[in-house]
Amino acid sequence: MDISTKSPCPLCGSNESDLFFEDKKRAYWRCCHCLLVFVPTCYWLSIEDEKDIYDLHENSTQDPGYRQFLSRLSQPLSERLAPKQQGLDFGCGPGPTLSVLLEEQGHQLDLYDPFYYNNPSVFNKDYDFICSTEVVEHMSDPNKEFVKLFKMLKRGGWLGIMTKLVMDEHAFGQWHYIQDMTHICFYSRSTFEYLAQRFDAELRFVANDVILLNKK
Repeated sequence: MDISTKSPCPLCGSNESDLFFEDKKRAYWRCCHCLLVFVPTCYWLSIEDEKDIYDLHENSTQDPGYRQFLSRLSQPLSERLAPKQQGLDFGCGPGPTLSVLLEEQGHQLDLYDPFYYNNPSVFNKDYDFICSTEVVEHMSDPNKEFVKLFKMLKRGGWLGIMTKLVMDEHAFGQWHYIQDMTHICFYSRSTFEYLAQRFDAELRFVANDVILLNKK
């Protein structure tokens, strides 16, 4: 491995990281501080190639299976929300569905996605809750994004995230998640513990890939 391909951790900025895994396509480094596993910039796709992959997604609000998948976040989040809360679906994709599920529970949601709903006005608002499903693994600058998200989140507000979690090195090598070339950041429980401490939030793992953070 050429050490020149190594990059600072995109979440905490630490320059201390170790090679965690390497396959025929990419190398994966793990930060020694926040334990984020990340792909160095030299392996990233172009913006155009990245969007081409997203355009292939065929998720639909009318798909019962997709609604059931997203309900694994919407249900535990709804249970913790007061009635008629204002939320943001961050990284909603071309066919927003999580927002529909939460609107059916009586909440109001704004949509944001850098490719499909690029509405920067959302960053000037405050929200009772923010949800982000299968998004954080795509972030090229998770530090900047998490700072923005927690800044927009009201005190006592909830940040709900869905992303698959890193296990051990052996499981990582067999993991379908790393086969998606748009996935460049991989989080473990320890990484979310770092985020909770950094942003003064209470952390709850409600499923293996469903994480809730409550801003104190």
